[in-house]
Amino acid sequence: MILVFSMIIGITFSAPLQAKLSNKNITSSEIRGVWLTNIDSDVLFDSDRLKNSLQQLRKFKFNTVYPTVWNWGYTLYPSKVADQEIGIALDPTPGLQNRDMLQEVINEGHKQKLTVIPWFEFGFMSPADSLLAKKHPDWLTSRSDGTNIVKEGIHDRVWLNPFHPEVQKFIEDLIVEIVSNYNIDGIQFDDHFGLPSELGYDFYTTNLYKLENNGKLPPKDSKDPQWVKWRTDKITEYMKRVFAAIKKNNKNCIVSVAPNPQRFSYEYFLADWQKWERMGLIEDLVLQVYRNDLKVFTSELAYPEVQAAKKHIPVSIGILAGLKNRSVPMTQIQSQVEKVRDQKFAGISFFYYETLWNISKEKAQKRQQTWQKILK
Repeated sequence: MILVFSMIIGITFSAPLQAKLSNKNITSSEIRGVWLTNIDSDVLFDSDRLKNSLQQLRKFKFNTVYPTVWNWGYTLYPSKVADQEIGIALDPTPGLQNRDMLQEVINEGHKQKLTVIPWFEFGFMSPADSLLAKKHPDWLTSRSDGTNIVKEGIHDRVWLNPFHPEVQKFIEDLIVEIVSNYNIDGIQFDDHFGLPSELGYDFYTTNLYKLENNGKLPPKDSKDPQWVKWRTDKITEYMKRVFAAIKKNNKNCIVSVAPNPQRFSYEYFLADWQKWERMGLIEDLVLQVYRNDLKVFTSELAYPEVQAAKKHIPVSIGILAGLKNRSVPMTQIQSQVEKVRDQKFAGISFFYYETLWNISKEKAQKRQQTWQKILK
């Protein structure tokens, strides 16, 4: 299927991520990734701290970093596309001003033999009070009752309509800007490149659905199977378009996706990554399995779509290292890493940098000693 698809759209696939790692003389060909965030972390907000952190990751034998580049309605790199659309080229956080954080990650990351894969974190999501949402209310999608606020923790979010041509162009332009202007090894998307299944009842999408379904209105039941499939297929079409644009502008850029398990991604975010993978639209899969129960964690690794993907692309498992208010013990992390290795996956990635050892109920020195054992 991958070979057939590549012939159809005339694209040569990039070298697998594991091959890129081996080319960098990393001690282990196992993918060992870490997400670098601008939430509950200041690792990206100071050049010296960022440089030291990347050096420290190399010291502990990590080999891949995923720095966020699109978050809270802003780009974390100087963006002409964002400047033209919302009037601000860079996230206004003081620590990001007068510098190009992404270029710094690339420069020091590659110096440290790290693979650098920017994370397009927010996808179609945006803060409800963002400049983007205020400037383009017609770009937002909604529920059947007309409301559009989606809670994410304590935060009010809205979603750009992934079916609207102007939204599609804006998101594609941001992605192309990144892959064209930076010497990155790949770019990563997640479930935010889909859409919460309760949404899609905006004026534009309703009319598009009517046009393609003999004048019928979308079902009021947002989980109606046909309605779910129609929207999911539209997002898959867009993913295909984005993949082609990435390869046209940077043929060696790895397209990475870090989704939740398939049934959750499909039902709740209209993201059919299983289909994307079968179509050859994913070259590196990092499955987020953030579970405390080891049996549940292990069961997620055994699903047929996961095992099928593992046969022809690198599949890593995303493991939760902790959250600001949720410490994860190293014993749990170590046991999960062992299960992933037992199943011979391509690697492991951890969410997120700050909780590796800086934010935890356990002492940093103790956690670092365990990381040395895990990543020896």
